[in-house]
Amino acid sequence: MTMVKVTGGVFGALLVFLLGSWAADTLYTTGGGHVEGAEQAYAIEVEGDEASEEVVEEGPSFTEMMAAADVAKGAKVFGKCKACHKIEAGVNATGPSLFGVVDRAVGTADGFAFSGKLVAVASTWDAETLFEFLRKPKEFAPGTKMSFSGLKKEADRVNLIAYLATLSE
Repeated sequence: MTMVKVTGGVFGALLVFLLGSWAADTLYTTGGGHVEGAEQAYAIEVEGDEASEEVVEEGPSFTEMMAAADVAKGAKVFGKCKACHKIEAGVNATGPSLFGVVDRAVGTADGFAFSGKLVAVASTWDAETLFEFLRKPKEFAPGTKMSFSGLKKEADRVNLIAYLATLSE
């Protein structure tokens, strides 16, 4: 009988929390995506609100960034990679050797078993492909075994690529 009371109490508490959540959603939802058919009550017009005519200033091009890349800073950024990658020719670790990786065919590091997910999205590790891959590897090649979250800063990526480009035979 005690077990029935405990179980009833747990489920009763859960029911109270669910009903409270439903009531809060009903009271405080302003429209947006929760209530079907809801529209905004008023619009605020702003002078000069012509987004189509605005010129968005873009940063430097990829070529300009690569020309200004700093190999020494790239060597420091490589510190984030060296837990899984080696820079000696033919020496693989958790990840493949990065010696000569720039302009190498994807999935061709000797002695390393690739998942095949990278070959499906790229054929060569050129600088631009590496730039996009290093931003978010899992997004670039869904299903890849690489667990690294990526490098957000463009400068870090170009510096790293410049450093890796110096590692070749």
